[in-house]
Amino acid sequence: MTAFTAEDFARRGPEGCGVVGIYNHPEAAKLCYLALYALQHRGQESAGVAAFDGNRINVHKGQGLVADVFDEHALNRLQGRSAIGHVRYSTAGTSAMHNAQPLRANYRGGHLAIAHNGNLTNADELARVLEANGAIFQSTTDSELLIHLIAQHRKAGFREGLAAGLKRLRGAYSMTMLHDEDLYAIKDPHGFRPLCVGSLGNDAWVVASESCALDILGATYLREMQPGEVMDFRKGEVDTRQVLEPANQSFCVFEFIYYSRPDSQAAGGSVYHFRKRLGEELAREHPAEADVVIAVPDSSNAAALGYAVGSGLPLEVGLVRSHYVGRTFIEPEQKMRDFGAKMKYNTVREVLAGRRVVVVDDSIVRGTTARKIVRMIRDSGAAEIHFRVSAPPWRHPCYYGIDTPDEDRLLANIMDVEGIRDYLDVESIGFISMEGLMRSMPKTVQYCTSCFTGRYPEGRPRRNGRFMEFSTRDPSERNSPSGSQHKEAHTGQ
Repeated sequence: MTAFTAEDFARRGPEGCGVVGIYNHPEAAKLCYLALYALQHRGQESAGVAAFDGNRINVHKGQGLVADVFDEHALNRLQGRSAIGHVRYSTAGTSAMHNAQPLRANYRGGHLAIAHNGNLTNADELARVLEANGAIFQSTTDSELLIHLIAQHRKAGFREGLAAGLKRLRGAYSMTMLHDEDLYAIKDPHGFRPLCVGSLGNDAWVVASESCALDILGATYLREMQPGEVMDFRKGEVDTRQVLEPANQSFCVFEFIYYSRPDSQAAGGSVYHFRKRLGEELAREHPAEADVVIAVPDSSNAAALGYAVGSGLPLEVGLVRSHYVGRTFIEPEQKMRDFGAKMKYNTVREVLAGRRVVVVDDSIVRGTTARKIVRMIRDSGAAEIHFRVSAPPWRHPCYYGIDTPDEDRLLANIMDVEGIRDYLDVESIGFISMEGLMRSMPKTVQYCTSCFTGRYPEGRPRRNGRFMEFSTRDPSERNSPSGSQHKEAHTGQ
C-alpha cells in the first residue's frame, strides 16, 4: 500500500459525503447498504460499509455507485450487529481508492473504523505534527488524522483519547465511528454538516446524514444532533456527552438550498418546504413578464414551484434531466457543442418555443453549465429567457465540505450581476438577496453563509506555504472585483 506524507495533505481539497451508522441490529451492514442508497446524492465517487463481527472489523468498499460496489456476496461477508457506511465525492486530484471510506485501523486499544462528512481546515498542520511523531499515512483524506490522534494518545481509555483528539480538530465534521462493537456519532462544535438520530425499535439505533436514510429503513426520526455532541452506543445503552464546547452554530445554509434531499427533515421542517419558500421569495424580489416557469432539474424543482406560486405563472417541464449519466462518458471524436450539458439535460421544445421563459436554478458557481443550458433553451425557440437563482451570488470558496473552486473561478466574484447577465446571454437575471434567504430559512438554527458573504465562522482561511492559517479580517477590507468583466470564467464542470 502506498504511504503518503504531510505534503500530500496540502494538495487535498474539500470532501462532501454521506455517513450512516447502525447499532444493535442483526443485519446492521445490510441496513447501512440500504441507507447509502438514500444518501447516494451526497456522493457518487465511492461507497463502503464496515461491520464488527465479534472479532474484527471487516470492510467492503469500492469506487462507483452503491449498486456498483455491493452485491449479495459482499454483504454476507459483513456480519455483526454494528456497522457504519459512507458515500463520497471529492475534489479534483483526490479521486482514488485509497481515499474511499470507511477507513479501518487496528491499534493497541482495539479495532477502529471511521466515516466522515466535512473538511478539517487544520488538516495540513495536524498531518505535519503527526508525521513528526511517527505517523504513516495510508490516505490523503483528513478523516485518517483522527485515527492517528487517538492511537498516539498516551493515556489509557478510548473515550479519553477520542475526546482529546476531537479537541485538536478544526473545521467541519459529522462522523460515525466503530470502536470494536461500539458505535460513536460525532458532530463538530459549529454543527456545519447534518447528522440525525433515529430508532429502529428493540434497542436498535441509526444515525445518518439525513432523515431520508431513516425513512428507507422504517426508522423513527428522533432529532438532529447538537453542535459538539458525541453519542456513544455501547453495552446496549445510549450515552450522549457534550465533549466539545459548542461554538457559534453555523449550519451550512447550502444544505437547504441544494445539497440535502427535498424529502429530508431538518430544523423542524421539510427541506422541500423551505426550498419552495425560497422560490416564493425570489418571485417577490425579482418578478418577470413571462409566460412560463421551468426548473433546472432536479434540485431546483421546489424553488421553481415556489416561484410559480408567488408569481402566478404556470409551471411546466421545459428541461428533462437524465439520471443515468455517470461521472465519465465516451465523447465522440467530432466535438458537439455543449456535449456534456446535452448528456445531462434535454429540452421540451413544445414548452419553450415562442415563449418568454423564467428559468429557476439553485445557484451559479462557475456559470459554465448555466450558460450551456441557456443556449439549449434559446436553440429550442424561447422568445425571452429570464434567469432566476434561489441563492445569493456565490463569491467565496467553501472550506467546510462543499467542493467549490478558488475565487478567481467563481463567476459572481469576477463579474457583477449585469456582467453575468451578458455572459449567460439572458434578458434578465435575479439572485435572491441575503435578507430574502434568511427570511425563508427556519429560525431554529444559525447558519454558515460564508460562500455568499466571505465571513467565515473560524476566520478567513488563507494559505501560508503548505499550511492553512486563519484571519479574522472582514471581507469588505479586501479589494472588490473590478465590476463587470466580459471575460469568461475558467471553464470546468
